[in-house]
Amino acid sequence: MWELVKAGGWPMLPLILLGLVALAIVLERLWSLRRVEVMPPRLGEEVRNWAARGELDPAHIESLRRNSPLGALLAAALDVRHKPRELMRERLEDTGRHLVFRMERFLSALGTIASAGPLLGLLGTVVGMIQMFLGILDHGLGDVNQLAGGIGKALVCTATGMIVAVPALIFHRYFRSRIAGYVIEMEEQATALLDALEARAAAPLPHAAAVRGGVPQPAPARD
Repeated sequence: MWELVKAGGWPMLPLILLGLVALAIVLERLWSLRRVEVMPPRLGEEVRNWAARGELDPAHIESLRRNSPLGALLAAALDVRHKPRELMRERLEDTGRHLVFRMERFLSALGTIASAGPLLGLLGTVVGMIQMFLGILDHGLGDVNQLAGGIGKALVCTATGMIVAVPALIFHRYFRSRIAGYVIEMEEQATALLDALEARAAAPLPHAAAVRGGVPQPAPARD
């Protein structure tokens, strides 16, 4: 391995550095974008049960906000639960944009690495070809070692650039697709919560219905 690095020359150093950064980003995103971290199981159903029972005190909502991205989205809806539905949807959209930005953390860097890897590999190729032609210019075609060294540097750098770029591009697309799926599911959970809040607001209070049912009717007026 070290021989290959030496054969590639100095362009191998930024390629190796990009590879390490890409690996760190992939591992961090794999851990942070686990389903249990983004969308804990049964959280949406639990919050809808809170709404149905009226257990929406500030402590519950703040704990929900710190729970997960899905919890933060549902907490944003609960913050404005007494507002019209259109205002609640606007709050959800604003909060959703912030959450997507957080979930896409480091993905721009990963995409940049996927684009820069082949370019750095091409740079190494150009450097190797320049070295090869300079060797031919100085020593002619008789020095096979000099010629082979230039070709080897060109091939090693090209291959390393592809090795760095291809996995970075695959994981970049994979993470973007996973986040898009999470966003759709989170929208479904938020819509279900809005429906539950509307249903609770439209339903008559039980004790009020009992009072209305127990009010005595006024006696008919006497002539």
